[in-house]
Amino acid sequence: MNGRLRNVIVPMFAMLVFLLLWEALVWVNDWPNYKMASPSDLWPAYVRYWELFLVMGWQTLWRTIVGLLLAVLVGIAFGMVMGFSRTMRDALYPLLVGFNAIPKATVVPIVALMFVGAHDFNTVLIAFMISFFPIAVSVSIGLSTLEPEYRDILRSLGASQTTIFWKIALPKTLPEFFGALKVSVTLAFIGTNLMEIVSPHGRGLGALFDSGKTNSDYPLMFAVLIALALLGIVLYYIVVGLEKIFAGWAERTPS
Repeated sequence: MNGRLRNVIVPMFAMLVFLLLWEALVWVNDWPNYKMASPSDLWPAYVRYWELFLVMGWQTLWRTIVGLLLAVLVGIAFGMVMGFSRTMRDALYPLLVGFNAIPKATVVPIVALMFVGAHDFNTVLIAFMISFFPIAVSVSIGLSTLEPEYRDILRSLGASQTTIFWKIALPKTLPEFFGALKVSVTLAFIGTNLMEIVSPHGRGLGALFDSGKTNSDYPLMFAVLIALALLGIVLYYIVVGLEKIFAGWAERTPS
């Protein structure tokens, strides 16, 4: 089978099997849709609220992307500092680990109180806070494990630290960076929806989910969850595409 065709057919088949098993689980247990909505219950919800899904889905998506882009910039900056300096790595790593260990659901109300009314800023901030840690760690590890012989040779030839970074360190770090970015994509969506649900302001898919919960519209709630999953999958495959462009050389094809 052609590689590109397989990359499309296999995930689609897996999702189809998942939906069929989900439908079968609800049917076998004879669960009403107020206990567990089935995939066949979701389509009417999408048809009825399609305008809300488009508007609020876009609100969630752009905030998530902005938060993710900030996480990339800050994560790379922290990773470079920790990767090139053992002292800074020893100083910053415990702080980052401690900060990441704090449940972000407990941070959401604090952020909402600190920046009252700044709904977009608050949502982007939480998406950033929850997703930058994997990027910072991956870049730090990639740079700190750079073979010292490369640095010594380049320095002996008069190369600056910036040249070493762009010519050797950055290409070597790209596989780890994109691996972390795939994780950060899902984390960014979690952060966005935490703010939209815990601190409701009537925007985003989180607010639509909260509306479904308030009105006991369980098919709508499950439809929102699937919409979030689809947005995450789309963003994930965008990252995969970028990885193939910039770090495709690191991919190993199974024999």
